[in-house]
Order: sequence, then C-alpha cells, then structure tokens
Amino acid sequence: MNVLSYGHWGRPVLVFPSEQGKAEDFYQNGMVDAVSGLLDSGRVKLYCVDSHDAQSWSNQSIPTEERAREHGRYESWILGEVVPFIHSDCGGAPEIVTVGCSLGAFHAANFALKRADLFPLALCFSGNYDPGAWHAWGERGNESYFNNPMDYVGNLNGDHLGWLRDRISLLLVCGQGQWEDTTGSLESTRRFAALLAGKQLRHELDLWGHDVPHDWPSWRAQLAHHLPRFC
Repeated sequence: MNVLSYGHWGRPVLVFPSEQGKAEDFYQNGMVDAVSGLLDSGRVKLYCVDSHDAQSWSNQSIPTEERAREHGRYESWILGEVVPFIHSDCGGAPEIVTVGCSLGAFHAANFALKRADLFPLALCFSGNYDPGAWHAWGERGNESYFNNPMDYVGNLNGDHLGWLRDRISLLLVCGQGQWEDTTGSLESTRRFAALLAGKQLRHELDLWGHDVPHDWPSWRAQLAHHLPRFC
C-alpha cells in the first residue's frame, strides 16, 4: 500500500482514488496540476493513497458483509498508519481534509462521518454513497451497516448527532452529464444530500450541468473550483 505526497506545506488533504485506483492516479489524471498553484504557494499538501477496493467493495465474489469486513482492513491501515504519517510529516496533528472521486468520494464521506475528530471536512465528487446498491448479496450485518452512510446517518441522534452538526462539513459535487446516471452517482448524491439535510448536518450540494460527465476532466475543474475555498 502506497502513499504519495505532493506539495511542501499547507493544509493536509487525504486523497482517495477512484474505484480500484492507485496512489499515482491523481497525478496521472491531471488533478495535481489542476491545483498546482495551491501546492506551490504552500496552501495545501496532498497525500494520495492506494485503494483496497479490489479486495473489498469491488469484489463481487464475496457477500456484502464480507466486503465491508475486508474494508475494515483498509480502514485500519488509514487510521493506524497513514494518519500518523501525515501528522508526523506535518509536525503536529492538524485536521485532515478528505477528497475523492467516484468510489473515492464514498471513502471521503464515510471516513469523515465515522471519524470527524480526524477528518472534519470531506470534498466528494461524483460519489455513490450506498454500498447496499453495489451488486449487493448475502445477509447484511454490523460491518455493512456501519460502512453505509445511507443507513447509519439516518439513525444518528442524541449527543453524537449534535457533536457532528458542530464538527463536520461535506461538499457533494456531481455533474449531470454522461455516466453520472448509469453509475448511480447523480441519484445517490441527491439522496445523500437530502439525508444530510434531514439530519441538519452541514453540507453543500453543487450540481454541474448536463454537459459535465463522470470523468477526470470534470473532476479537475471541480477540484480547482472548490479546493481554494478551504485552504
């Protein structure tokens, strides 16, 4: 499992790749260049990680509960190794922004909602936030439930919900062009935003035009448009 960093200083941003992607994907698809001004000026530092999707969420040969359990190994690596590395590299324990495109957007949102103490801000581009809809099969248990924002956010209440309202902010961005419908991203983004609104959790919904597809050129423009607001 790899971590690649870009930039010399600034607000730390943990970047999850698209489905089954690698740490270098963000650079190879022009996302790093899209925010080069922020990197050069020391406003932001990117930490791009490998995915574990091929063994977890994208592995249709195992039931959904087992996929979620396998995801737990990835979560342990992020929390137990990547976060301490980022803190050490930054010389402290700053708050970390999560960013992701497509399936990476799910990771960005899920990690932030589960660990808002570490990740109070998530920037999510063209995500689908319901693993229960990803060719799901088999009985679902706690592992699936606690990794499905469409499930557990709906049941948030009490002191923890109040704490999250004060702590977390999510930006949900999605185009309305090619593949945003067939991937389920557009519908899921709308549903997720409505769920967050119902729980009064701080979020923004930004839907781009019908000429904006589910693809890297869209995400480059969207990242360049939004990231400067947060660093």
